[in-house]
Amino acid sequence: MTNHQKRLAVPNSWPVERKTDTFTVKADAGPHGRSGVPLLILLRDVLEYVDTRKEARYALNQDSVLVNGDAISDEERPIGMFDILAFTEREEYYRVFPDEGGRLALTPIDAESAGSRLGRITEKTTVPGGDLQLTLHDGTNVLVDPEEADQYHTKDSIVIDNDSKEIVAHFVYEEGALVTAVAGQHAGRIGTVESIDVTLGSGDNAVTVETDDDAYETVEEYVVVIDENFTGGDDE
Repeated sequence: MTNHQKRLAVPNSWPVERKTDTFTVKADAGPHGRSGVPLLILLRDVLEYVDTRKEARYALNQDSVLVNGDAISDEERPIGMFDILAFTEREEYYRVFPDEGGRLALTPIDAESAGSRLGRITEKTTVPGGDLQLTLHDGTNVLVDPEEADQYHTKDSIVIDNDSKEIVAHFVYEEGALVTAVAGQHAGRIGTVESIDVTLGSGDNAVTVETDDDAYETVEEYVVVIDENFTGGDDE
């Protein structure tokens, strides 16, 4: 298997220039599937903290680069939507968040906000022993007590503490919920759900989102429930 990825073929969400060189680094298998951006790209091409893969490996071996609270040593580890990057020696913290062009961007946040991360529930199943397992958008699995099973639904969002890995907040997908579009032509736009139009059969449900300036309509799979910390007001 090659360690290189053609730039022209990378997902649209990757924050790389496609015509500067032929190849870029390929992400390892891991969270976020094909949309995950190799950590090296963020360190070298976006933040410009390193110039080479060798420098990135040295920096990561210092255990001072954390992703969702865990020290990372693999420069090809996929990074994706809502991940939290912490550079402990620099005291710099970022949340990975889609910009209005749909590309993944790094939003500076404070140390307190970096202590937890958001996850969208994509699946819920009962595992042996009776616990409820929630599968999140990045493939992470979270176990929940069976007595709490009824309160969680697919398309809801939860906040997970990066140290304890426990759920510390839950946001229901419903009319009036604060959401952001994470794909499509409205990616990066934040607003509240005005209406949810259920489509019978195999078609996608449509969602109308009201913003401060106007409203837009998108498919249900493109919106994620968030909290007020994502509006930028609390991170300044």
